[in-house]
Amino acid sequence: MALFRALTHRSFALLWVGQTISRVGDHLYQVALAWWVLEKTGSALAMGTVLTFSMVPMLLFVLIGGVAVDRLPRVRLLLISDLGRGIAAAGVAWLALSGRLEIWHIYGASLLFGLADAFFQPAYLALVPELTPVSALTSANSLTSLSMQAGRIVGPALGAALVGLGGTTLAFAGNALSFFAAALLVLPLLRLSTAPAPSASQGVHGIGRDLREGLAVVAGSPILWVTILLFSLTNITLAGPFAVALPFLVKDHLHGDVRTLGLLYAVFPIGYVLGGLWMGRYPRLRWRGLVSYGGAIVAGLGLAVLGANVPLVVILLAALINGAALEVFGLIWTNILQTVVPGDKLGRVASFDMLGSFMLLPIGYGLTGWATEALGPALVFIAGGLLTALITALGLLHPAVRRFD
Repeated sequence: MALFRALTHRSFALLWVGQTISRVGDHLYQVALAWWVLEKTGSALAMGTVLTFSMVPMLLFVLIGGVAVDRLPRVRLLLISDLGRGIAAAGVAWLALSGRLEIWHIYGASLLFGLADAFFQPAYLALVPELTPVSALTSANSLTSLSMQAGRIVGPALGAALVGLGGTTLAFAGNALSFFAAALLVLPLLRLSTAPAPSASQGVHGIGRDLREGLAVVAGSPILWVTILLFSLTNITLAGPFAVALPFLVKDHLHGDVRTLGLLYAVFPIGYVLGGLWMGRYPRLRWRGLVSYGGAIVAGLGLAVLGANVPLVVILLAALINGAALEVFGLIWTNILQTVVPGDKLGRVASFDMLGSFMLLPIGYGLTGWATEALGPALVFIAGGLLTALITALGLLHPAVRRFD
């Protein structure tokens, strides 16, 4: 199948298998962690603090991570990131096994995970074009997304099974092993020449210049700055309802129970998988501006349907379409970054993209929580979906976005 053509390149195949394993471990850990926090503290605030501790260092250091990705061998950064997260996860498992694990240990581990992500995510995005030819990029990006969705589907089920079999300690240990397995598969890639371009600035005093160079690339390309700007807003209108208001929608609007909520949580990633399977068939993407923005508009309209007074089957179909349409946008956007941005600046541009994507999310989550209580979850989904479609459509007013092939 055309979707799997990137796996014919051994280096990418090793990277992909390793990161698929670690992503399963990530979601396995999330389930075990949520259960441990519930049993240990019974506090939703504690769980929210864990999420905050993992997000803050990523936001603080992602720009530095982008500079490092463009200065240092990217494979080495991935290896250090996997080993660091594996050691932190192993520490959590050891403390749990010895009965000494406390909530502040979890906060510390979350800080380390967030710090590692600030380097890992830009490095992974920048490394893929080095391991695969242009004709296999859509396949590689689709497979990367499929591994993420596989983690979302397989990880929670495996985590619940491990917790039932041996308690949260066993699940924590499984997460640590997943990182070490990923590191082992990255090891053979160290022989690759992934050193930065000789022109990259060096030394602490060059960091500001490096960041200005990355920012200049973004500012000089309308498809980059328009998309990063607009989607820093649509990430709020899309992610806020899903992350905060969905349980209240199920209970108050759909009059469902936890099984309905679980079904909706499962349908979204299935939509992503379908979108990835469809996009992965194409060796070259055309009309990337119109198609990607069109996908985001469809995703917004699909989200709005969730708040409408329609049967559950229609809501499930809308969730499926939402996931597939978001995958279309996400894969095209990744392809744009990898083909438009010069390779020696890709890490920095990816870090600006990550910062734009996540910087406003904590505020958005708070606003969504307030709106859910004040206006009701159904209206939050309708407003969030329509605002997403409207904001995205504004981007199409720029001719450089409409005509981007």
